[in-house]
Amino acid sequence: MSLRRPRTLLAMAPGLRSRLLDDAATRRLREVADVEPELTLDDYAEPGAAASLARAEVLLTCWGAPAVDARALAAAPRLRAVVHAAGSVKQIVTDACWERGIVVSSAARANSLPVAEYTVAMVLLSNKHVLRLREDYRAARGRRRDWHQDHGHIGNYHRRVGIVGASRIGRRVIELLAPYDLELALYDPYVSQEQAAGLGARAVGLDELCRTCDVVSLHAPELPETRAMIDRRRLALMRDGATLINTARGSLVDGSALTAELTSGRLHAVIDVTEPEVLPADSPLYDLPNVLLTPHIAGSLGNELHRMADSAIEEIARYGAGLPFAHAVRREDLHRTA
Repeated sequence: MSLRRPRTLLAMAPGLRSRLLDDAATRRLREVADVEPELTLDDYAEPGAAASLARAEVLLTCWGAPAVDARALAAAPRLRAVVHAAGSVKQIVTDACWERGIVVSSAARANSLPVAEYTVAMVLLSNKHVLRLREDYRAARGRRRDWHQDHGHIGNYHRRVGIVGASRIGRRVIELLAPYDLELALYDPYVSQEQAAGLGARAVGLDELCRTCDVVSLHAPELPETRAMIDRRRLALMRDGATLINTARGSLVDGSALTAELTSGRLHAVIDVTEPEVLPADSPLYDLPNVLLTPHIAGSLGNELHRMADSAIEEIARYGAGLPFAHAVRREDLHRTA
């Protein structure tokens, strides 16, 4: 089947285009699409946008793109596809898109890979109690200590790791942890015992997972039913010295309850996402020795953006060849995905 080059318009945050598309990706995009030269929108109502929207058949979006609502669609009568070079499309693709029959693709799979890799690294470091050892070594400062005697309870051998959510990331984490001598538990209301076993984990209830695991890692989507799913009661179930890892969404955890537990020193945490997205300057989480707090960097960062771009560009190539998207997003799946 011959390749058609659909008229493609880019929409994303200012300055993101140059970070998303390296020279090789830019060349590849121009091979598969008729791209508006150097034009990138972050507001569909901005001066000069109307003519480009009127010609666009495909919209290539990323972080910071405005929502494709009824007003935007009215200005883009030829638009037939939205290809999102990032994860969730919920803030981009509106009901008006689905009602028109716009086909949608996401690079969520590409974005899930660095999150899973980051999580695996944090699981292994957490079971080694790296944060505590760093503090103890700093305090010892030149004095000899018997680290085996003082920290003989740490390590990754036969530790129990709990995965909350069999999402793309959760499944990849399970896959990457398979070679290690760990016991993997999984909580996901949509996954049966048999399905969990097929993934390499044992299905358990959320309370049991919190109560019995040395590390609890969150990979559930942000939904009304997942809000504060890790609440004060479930945090209290966690073992003394256990670690909570959150690379999903801050809303999954009761923030004040978690802060109280961490301030007490009873639990450890690796926190990449919070609610609000940026914690106030007086939050104790910035300074606690038992907390690794990072600014939402587990996902694609630096050259990892190029993987998302490559995924999106290949989807445009498939569209131009008349093929279905390899990573299509379906409206009926949005109620249980990020």
